[in-house]
Amino acid sequence: MQEAFALTREPNWVLHHEGYSLLSESALESRFALANGFLGMRAARAISRGPTWLSWLGYIKWASWPRCYVAGLFDRPNTVPPVPALVPVADWSRVRILLNGDPLLLSDGEMIAGMRSLDLRRAVLLSELTDRRPSGITGTGCEMRLVSMADRALGLQLLRFSLDRDGIDVRLEANFGMSGLGMEPLRLEPDLGAWHAEGTGESVAMAGAATLRAGGELLLPERPFSLRWVWSWRSVAGQQIEFDRIVAVARGDERDADPGPAAAMALARGRALGWRGVLAAHEAAWGQRWRAADVVVEGDDAVQRALRFAVYHLTSAANPDDETVSVGARALTGDAYFGHVFWDTEIYLLPFYTAVWPEAARAMLTYRFRTLPAARAKAARMGFKGALYAWESADTGEETTPERVMGPDGAMIDILTGQMELHISADVAYAVWQYWRATGDDEFFVAAGAEILLETARFWASRAVMEADGKRHIRHVIGPDEYHEDVDDNAFTNVMGRWNIARALEAIEALRARWPDRAVTLFEKLSLSDDEITDWRDAAERIVTGLDPATGIYEQFAGYDQREPLDLSQYADRKVPIDVVIGRERTQRSQVVKQADVVALMALLPDEFPGAMAEANFRHYEPRTAHGSSLSAGMHALVAARLGDADMALRFLHHAAAADLELDPNSAGGIRIAGLGGVWQAVVLGFAGLDISGETIGIAPRLPPEWRSVSFSVRWRGRPVQVRITAATVRVIVPDGQPMDVRIAGGIRKVDAGAPLEVSLKQATASP
Repeated sequence: MQEAFALTREPNWVLHHEGYSLLSESALESRFALANGFLGMRAARAISRGPTWLSWLGYIKWASWPRCYVAGLFDRPNTVPPVPALVPVADWSRVRILLNGDPLLLSDGEMIAGMRSLDLRRAVLLSELTDRRPSGITGTGCEMRLVSMADRALGLQLLRFSLDRDGIDVRLEANFGMSGLGMEPLRLEPDLGAWHAEGTGESVAMAGAATLRAGGELLLPERPFSLRWVWSWRSVAGQQIEFDRIVAVARGDERDADPGPAAAMALARGRALGWRGVLAAHEAAWGQRWRAADVVVEGDDAVQRALRFAVYHLTSAANPDDETVSVGARALTGDAYFGHVFWDTEIYLLPFYTAVWPEAARAMLTYRFRTLPAARAKAARMGFKGALYAWESADTGEETTPERVMGPDGAMIDILTGQMELHISADVAYAVWQYWRATGDDEFFVAAGAEILLETARFWASRAVMEADGKRHIRHVIGPDEYHEDVDDNAFTNVMGRWNIARALEAIEALRARWPDRAVTLFEKLSLSDDEITDWRDAAERIVTGLDPATGIYEQFAGYDQREPLDLSQYADRKVPIDVVIGRERTQRSQVVKQADVVALMALLPDEFPGAMAEANFRHYEPRTAHGSSLSAGMHALVAARLGDADMALRFLHHAAAADLELDPNSAGGIRIAGLGGVWQAVVLGFAGLDISGETIGIAPRLPPEWRSVSFSVRWRGRPVQVRITAATVRVIVPDGQPMDVRIAGGIRKVDAGAPLEVSLKQATASP
């Protein structure tokens, strides 16, 4: 068993945390969480947990928040307001050890040494602990835990420990922690349990098998009730105790479904492999993902570590085999935002998946297609045509944003995002278009993508109302900058909506030219007429954008320039968001921006900012942005990198990376995965200058001077492409197939399969 606990030796592959602090425990549990796109598990301690909570200032905060999740398992808990939430399932990692009848708890012993490590390459959590009891007994142990990337239904836990003296009565209890589930049991058998959610009727089954050996000898357990194993023995000083547990989980989506047989079959697969086979298959699957997705930066260890951390969590969150789910704002690592899916997924995550794991991108976009009926229903309910996607979406795609919540002072606060943050429909359309262009997945485009583009365009055309000035306006909205609510003609919203319509018109041309039968069928299904298409063209021409032709700057929304300027440098030392410092009302009256808004538009649609416009807009909005969201810094890093401002781009990149790499208390609710997507985009789309949105793959690098090189792989229309960039050269390898055109620093070069192409950047930029 010792080999299972061996850490990856190469630097920047392993994260460590030494000791134990009640103040940082919940954030660490998010940071070191395990997931495989189906199962998620926070990195709570398996042993010595106890009722760990922290109390001060008259309220209680749980220091440890053990949680296990199953993607797509939602219910409506007894909360105010009642909105669907991702349901935690039984915690299968819990181990309780008693020595002479006393439980081993950190709260009453002395931790001599304690280390938790997340091995990113192997995707395993490793824990080491040496603890001295008040009685003087000293125990030393280590744990390894994983959720399998090779068989997503499986989880594995290994435990080794020893005591320093003979004759201690030891009792080890391994169970599935049931507390706080909020689910009703359907069946409880010795090795299997099944529960269902009362509200949705969705169900989950969990099965397990556990063994324990003392000095190599197998001990038989007591089985007092379902999914519980109890062993008792007398200690021998230095004797190694080895415990292993294989867990299998299955989800049932229908009200009368019984997921028990699927869980039992998965457990049988795991037991047939044994824990060594489960571990080996998991490591091999992760090895395949790392070969596809790793980004290697030479010359900046901090960025390298941040990138590996980001790619680890991005990979952990996705499941290409399940088209009924997507990735929530905190993935499968915490309870914040109830597991809901936001625009983050399409704008911050899909670029990564589209570039390195298109099967996962397709599954998430298919989720949006499956929830298109709910988007149509929301648009109709609000009096518009087409499809308006939910600002917060769960399993069905219905709007799950609460309309009101209670503030810290007990007053009710209206939540307007579900009604006014409309850009979500354009964001989904953007991800559909980018995926199709990068992958050439015509099957998806014809079956699903084109319909999403048409129905979202239909929404924008009906929402953009012609007024007396001869322009079409989109009033009463919220842009990405949520400090300013109920504004008119938000630039991000309007330009993205106009872009959405333009791409839908291109989709119509493509359908008619390449798939005329499908075009006829789809237009009949949608009752789409030539007159309506003509109205779309009119909307694309007349929608107000807020662009000042004299300055080349987009006004963020109508009247923004007349709001109070605020010098954010005067608040540089603040420890809380700016709206807390100056108050919500003054924030709304000011020009301070919560997060990248026009800057985000620059990142997504650079063609809208030709010539000097990009520089002018960035320099205008950068000092006005307070970065009150973890989404903001990554976008600023990306745009600054494209503009060649390496110092500012690196500053924003480090800021984006620190959100979850450092133990920020706000990470307690789960890692902020969109921010991690922003880290990847800043490096690969920003500094490396990757562009997969055109007819050829493009690379226009602007590396910081301290970086020696950046290397990465992408998939371009079904083919792998390997790239290595230095300050002087770009090297491209296409392993097989036909020659491929690549655009390097603006010039088109042909790459022959299997023959590396190396281009001098100095010569490339000098050539016409």
